[in-house]
Amino acid sequence: MLREIRPAIVMILAMTVLTGLVYPLAMTGIAQVLFRHQANGSLIEKDGKVIGSALIGQNFTGEGYFHGRPSATTDTDPKDATKTVPAPYNAANTAASNAGPTAKALVERVKEDVDKLKAENPAMPVPIDLVTSSASGLDPDISPAAALFQVPRVAKARKLDEAELRRLVQLHTEGRLLGLIGEPKVNVLQLNMALDGLKTR
Repeated sequence: MLREIRPAIVMILAMTVLTGLVYPLAMTGIAQVLFRHQANGSLIEKDGKVIGSALIGQNFTGEGYFHGRPSATTDTDPKDATKTVPAPYNAANTAASNAGPTAKALVERVKEDVDKLKAENPAMPVPIDLVTSSASGLDPDISPAAALFQVPRVAKARKLDEAELRRLVQLHTEGRLLGLIGEPKVNVLQLNMALDGLKTR
């Protein structure tokens, strides 16, 4: 019986060391060498200070900034721990709203957003990603159409030429991965950082 137990114990210890220590350390080391930026959270810095991540959206609300997708994330109500309150882009509580197309609150919220956006730019159809949240609630990107839709508002607020802003959007549009996977996208934080750069010129 001891002859059967000893190999089992040795295998358990060997596999624990191999899969619990060696493999994770090797993968971490490889990631730090080959993909350091991504492995450390794709952090974005400005003047030596981390201001965000390319992977997590931020809640831009000012008229002079491009806005991201609506975020359905919430947080605990500080006044009543049994309730939640909206907390856009709350990375500690990433989730969708789970509201379906027949949910009255969702339909009303989307209608209000569409009406507001139509008033902002009546010349263009409202892009779907400006009125719907992503599954995570943290999406940092919008479609090029959603960015271009906002150009007139941002140009007016900053007293900039619309053509210059359209060029800025095009410069910050990422194509499909390998030309095939996904859809073209614009990272809102990086676009707004470039926008602030225009302001200081």
